[in-house]
Amino acid sequence: MASAASAPPTPANLKRIVGASLVGTTIEWYDFFLYGSAAALVFNELFFPNSDPLVGTLLSFLTYAVGFAARPLGALVFGHYGDRLGRKKLLVLSLLLMGGATFAIGLLPTHATIGTAAPVLLTVLRLVQGFALGGEWGGAVLLVSEHGDARRRGFWASWPQTGAPAGQLLATGVLSLLTALLSESAFLDWGWRIPFLLSGVLVIVGLWIRLSVDESPVFRQALAQAEARRTDGTQAAEKTPLVAVLRHHWRDVLVAMGARMAENISYYVITAFILVYATTSAGVSKQTALNSVLIASAVHFAVIPLWGALSDRIGRRPVYLIGAVGVGLWMFPFFSLIDSGGYANLILAVTVGLVMHGAMYAPQAAFFSEMFATRMRYSGASIGAQFASVAAGAPAPLIATALLSEYDSSTPIALYVIAAALLTIVAVALAKETRNRDLADIGPSDAAATPTSRTRDAHRV
Repeated sequence: MASAASAPPTPANLKRIVGASLVGTTIEWYDFFLYGSAAALVFNELFFPNSDPLVGTLLSFLTYAVGFAARPLGALVFGHYGDRLGRKKLLVLSLLLMGGATFAIGLLPTHATIGTAAPVLLTVLRLVQGFALGGEWGGAVLLVSEHGDARRRGFWASWPQTGAPAGQLLATGVLSLLTALLSESAFLDWGWRIPFLLSGVLVIVGLWIRLSVDESPVFRQALAQAEARRTDGTQAAEKTPLVAVLRHHWRDVLVAMGARMAENISYYVITAFILVYATTSAGVSKQTALNSVLIASAVHFAVIPLWGALSDRIGRRPVYLIGAVGVGLWMFPFFSLIDSGGYANLILAVTVGLVMHGAMYAPQAAFFSEMFATRMRYSGASIGAQFASVAAGAPAPLIATALLSEYDSSTPIALYVIAAALLTIVAVALAKETRNRDLADIGPSDAAATPTSRTRDAHRV
């Protein structure tokens, strides 16, 4: 039975917590996706001007992928301290790091001004972005998951997930507006900096909201129990959250990584690589490609809570599998619609792809949260999610662009996404259903368990 410490908060309090997580994740993803869109549209000319256009785009996407390489490190560091000190403190730090790096990119001199130092500095700032985002996701979804009750956890925890399409919507919308209002030369000269500098204002707003919420009651309860065990002498030797995760939850980490493959790869092919493919192979203008992603992101935002609510009714695994199968089946029609031309076809291709992606992304927050014990939950969820991003989202636009350059066809790219979908289907099919688990009762962490309880919980979790 759950203790009073894990009782659901009042509706008004829960909405404030959800709002704080949503605003924070929106800003973080705005910063991260803004880089991806700029990498596809302008960074090849500004920071790699001496390369062939497609090679310049590959180099630009390489710096984009570097951000993913830093995300596992962020997951380890933020997960460790988030499980030791609490979720809220680390979420404030991640927002400051991400916003500061993005604002600095807006001030960065280009290759024309400082030569090769420009792409080096760009890469360093991208690393800071990745490090911050590696710690952001786990804390944001846990803060909501651990405040709510099991009955509607899928719905409420899906709201921080809408920060991804909201950030994409905001980043793409600002870029689309600027490309519509400015000439191409003005946009390349100074207009591209505006969205990055805007991040400074957004971070101030995000901090004001995020500082107003309380620490997770489930975490506070687990911390108090650990302190009580230390006081009465029954506390076992404390292990780091990472060691505890690898000891008790290594299977769950592998499941989470497998589940992320199709979700992560399909998203970056649909939203980032599409800006390259549509403009270079399908002859679509930058403005049209940006607008299609903009419209599809709005639909994506709307359907994520619906998929999350459905996962509360039928389970996390069935909804996740709908998304994985759907993305795999959609890839050939996706590229066919783009190749056929027409604004409506482009919008349809991207929108359906993101709706299918939403079926994976929506239940992911609750699904991953429910896999791990409280004192190792931040580490476990973050490690599973972010280590997968290195193999999935990081190289996805790079691999897709390289396949396009080598074969001049969308078929290998579609097969690449389908292979990822098959891997995710296997991982989710092997996972246990987690719906309705009480996060306060999943079991103590290895750090807070007695020898007897550790044996019992190894079978229970």
